[in-house]
Amino acid sequence: MKKILIIGSGGAGKSTLSRQLGNILNLEVIHLDSLYWHPGWVETPQPEWGQIVQELIKRESWIMDGNYSGTLDIRLLAADTIIFLDFPGFLCLWRVIKRFWQYRGKTRPDMGSNCPERLDWEFLKWVWTYPQRRRSAILEKLCQVATEKKVIILRSPSAVKQFLQDISPSEVINGLGFVRSNFNDKISL
Repeated sequence: MKKILIIGSGGAGKSTLSRQLGNILNLEVIHLDSLYWHPGWVETPQPEWGQIVQELIKRESWIMDGNYSGTLDIRLLAADTIIFLDFPGFLCLWRVIKRFWQYRGKTRPDMGSNCPERLDWEFLKWVWTYPQRRRSAILEKLCQVATEKKVIILRSPSAVKQFLQDISPSEVINGLGFVRSNFNDKISL
């Protein structure tokens, strides 16, 4: 596990997992939000964003978190391990609201500078509908790369906790394909 991609809905805990995994494995953590968003919530133009991501994936090792569907395919190809936080919309929505109150008026550590936490209806709707809009397409993409990559699907906070407890700095995950989040979860595609 030298190039780990973490994807999932807003509020799923991608950045938190990235930091925790980075500490355990001693790998560089790249929060895409911190690079995409410029002061005042100004977006990086698409052609430039694609070039930035192309440069990032060339690094020898990393843990990268973020959505950005326009660059997902190239990140999937570059990663050797993909972790999909496949959480229910209501849980992610709750976490986004909780995060807003925690960071209200401040910029999160994983966000671009001078982008104070905000919450609007468009983002809430995006989080709530993420499982219906994006889940199938993501699972399809994961199926396409599962023969060449390690694909880990975590479906609950307890599965994430167990995953972190089971991993060690010297761990080498052998084999390819899907890994269940715990013995009780089933992978349904």
